[in-house]
Parts: sequence; structure tokens; C-alpha cells
Amino acid sequence: MKLNAKFKALLASTAIAVGLTACGGGSGDAQSSQSSGAATVASIKEKGVIRIGVFGDKPPFGYVDANGKNQGFDVEIAKDLAKDLLGSPDKVEFVLTEAANRVEYVRSGKVDLILANFTKTPERAEAVDFADPYMKVALGVVSPKDKPITDMAQLKDQTLLVNKGTTADAFFTKNHPEVKLLKFDQNTETFDALKDGRGVALAHDNALLWAWAKENPNFEVAIGNLGPAEFIAPAVQKGNADLLNWVNSEIAAMKKDGRLKAAYEKTLLPVYGEKVKPEELLAE
Repeated sequence: MKLNAKFKALLASTAIAVGLTACGGGSGDAQSSQSSGAATVASIKEKGVIRIGVFGDKPPFGYVDANGKNQGFDVEIAKDLAKDLLGSPDKVEFVLTEAANRVEYVRSGKVDLILANFTKTPERAEAVDFADPYMKVALGVVSPKDKPITDMAQLKDQTLLVNKGTTADAFFTKNHPEVKLLKFDQNTETFDALKDGRGVALAHDNALLWAWAKENPNFEVAIGNLGPAEFIAPAVQKGNADLLNWVNSEIAAMKKDGRLKAAYEKTLLPVYGEKVKPEELLAE
């Protein structure tokens, strides 16, 4: 099966697979429900496993495949972190999260850090500490090709689909009260609602929308860049300078030695092809 063809089925398959226990193998065979204080580099080494929050239904960034395995761009970065810290990419415990839960999972100690396509915003930075970014993104709007939304004025008094707790949710809530928002917890629900005609369009990160529209040719991203460019970064508990400094050093090393680009080529290049250049999405 071609890689692009695989992506076509991912959003559908994850609706079933997301209910499975996510695992990275080795010590990370079970999702954690433990709440604890801030994890230091030393305490993570002592436990022998690092708990990282990722999406289960957002291909190609984080999703659970048909075999119950975590896959995606964020997952590759998480495995690299585990390998450097604990000696094996299998010593990561993937904890599935939804967009609206990311801050709480970090604050409560349910995860040691979040790598769930987490856009850095001033509001979120008051609740968690962001490491240096590894990706840049803007909002986009996808709509049916036969009824394209090409201008914001077309959304007035119309229903726009968004995910709860995302930057799209925050952007439209704050800046466009004239747009009716229909919100869902999971990506699969939101995209299904678009296919069912429950909204005239769907707003999300443009990187995700370009990938989805490529495999759903009846839809197009007619608004590709909306609002200011933003950055996606890992996040840790507020005040956890020990873990934050270590993550920053790791992100810098991945950029320098080519591992970040390698993760892009493994997970994102098969989806985007030549339509999107790595420098358009990877943070410097």
C-alpha cells in the first residue's frame, strides 16, 4: 500500500484504535493515570520511563494505528527524547490526550511533558512552561470544493467546526463572534461533521488541513493562512527548570544533527510530497 493511501484511512481507523491502550513498548506498555509532582531528569531516569502526552487521532502528527501503536511526527520526536535520556526509544509511555486536556495533564503531573502538536500562546504560557519550538504553523480553513469558503466574510452567521481547546477555537471565539462555532473533542468527530454537512467549513492548523484535504479531494483549503504564524513546542510543568532545560538542549541537538528533519521525512514528507517544503513547517 502506498504511504499516501495509508493516510487516507488513518482518521477513520483511529476512531476505533484510539480506544486501545497506547504503548511504545518496553516499559511503556500501559497508560498512566498517576498524578505526581514535577518530574526531574534524575527522577525520570530512576523510574526508567518518560511519560509523554500525544494525540491519538491527529495524523500525521500523532495517532494510533490499526495495531494499537503510536505513530506520527510528534511520536518520532518523543522516541528520540526517550532514547537520549533512557537509552531506548521504547522507554516512553505514551499518554493519549485531547486538545482541551493538554494543560491539565501537564499541571497535574499525569505526563512529564506534552508533545501533542501544542501551539505556544500567551495564555497557555501562564499555565505551563514551553520549551523551544520545533514547528511553526498558522490556521487554515477547509471547506467543500463545490462550496468553498475563500473569505472570512462568508462565515458570518454560519457554522464553523473546531476542536475544543485549540488555537482555532480561541481565535474565532476572540476575534469573530459573528461566526457560530460547533465544537468537538476529537479530530475524527470534527472531520466527520464536515463530511456530514453540519458546518460550512472547519478551522484547524493549516499543516493538518493540507494533509487531510490531499486525501479527501472533495474538500480544499481555500484559506491557507489565517492569523499570525505561531509555534509548536513541548511543554512541562510550570517552574520545572530542570526538565525544561534538558528538553531545550535536546530540541537544539535534533535541529543541528538532522534528526528533526529525518522525523519530517519519515512522517510528513510522504503526506505532503513536494507541495510543502520542510522549511515552511520546521522551526529554526
